[in-house]
Amino acid sequence: MIAECGSFSTAALKLDMSQSAVSRAIAALEEELGVSLLTRGRFGAHPTLVGERVLHHVDVILEARDHIDREINLAKGLQGGRVRIASFRSAATHLLPPKIAEFCQRFPAIEVSLTEADPTGVEQALREGRVDIGLVPLPRSSEDFETWEIARDEFVVLLPATGQPIANRLTWTELSTYSFILYNYAECTSAVRNHWAKWGQSPKVAYEVKEDSTIVSMVAQGLGAAILPRFAALPIPEGIVVRPLPVPLERVIGAAVVANTLHPPAVFAFLDLLRGTGLFA
Repeated sequence: MIAECGSFSTAALKLDMSQSAVSRAIAALEEELGVSLLTRGRFGAHPTLVGERVLHHVDVILEARDHIDREINLAKGLQGGRVRIASFRSAATHLLPPKIAEFCQRFPAIEVSLTEADPTGVEQALREGRVDIGLVPLPRSSEDFETWEIARDEFVVLLPATGQPIANRLTWTELSTYSFILYNYAECTSAVRNHWAKWGQSPKVAYEVKEDSTIVSMVAQGLGAAILPRFAALPIPEGIVVRPLPVPLERVIGAAVVANTLHPPAVFAFLDLLRGTGLFA
């Protein structure tokens, strides 16, 4: 890649690595081989004579690795099939799209579908066999599922901008002066209420609203404050001040499949992507 790009910095960008990591990797290889593979100077990085000869063998190795990957994928049944995913809205919007894009780029013959539902609906779709993988907040009370943590989502305080300075970290007492627009979704609301109650306070409730986007809009209009998971609050418009809770609170996002069920290779491959294991380690 460095030989192709002519510089460490351009190669690092294409590889999605830091320039120092690329430099260390080349330095370690040169030390192991005992030769200089690249010349470095004002006009970039270019292969030495021995580097040119090594590049030929590298191309052969990479081509062989591609053949190996194809053979392995074929053996694992990843040359076709489908993966059906269900997820609650904020994870479907902000967490899954780049994952699906990466998966489809690597396995273009596998069909991936995505359905949005609330966590209860995701569980029902899994039980009925309408989807293979569900994204849900953890923990789940049912033993029907096998689950893995794949992300964490911090709860944040959304406050209307009033032109007055707002402290970077508010106390529970200061938050109690606001009227809140609560998320009319039992899991999130219960988590917020229980977390707040631990510190001897309770929020003043002005509204209870079903849609998180409506809550964000209402805060922007000065109708109250809100506490939402960050994914649920995005995109955050102008006119809203975001602050952390006095004591941090997170929701755990997990991937779930029906337990004790034989899943096709494509499903396990997508689970590897979500967990950063196996093919995607």
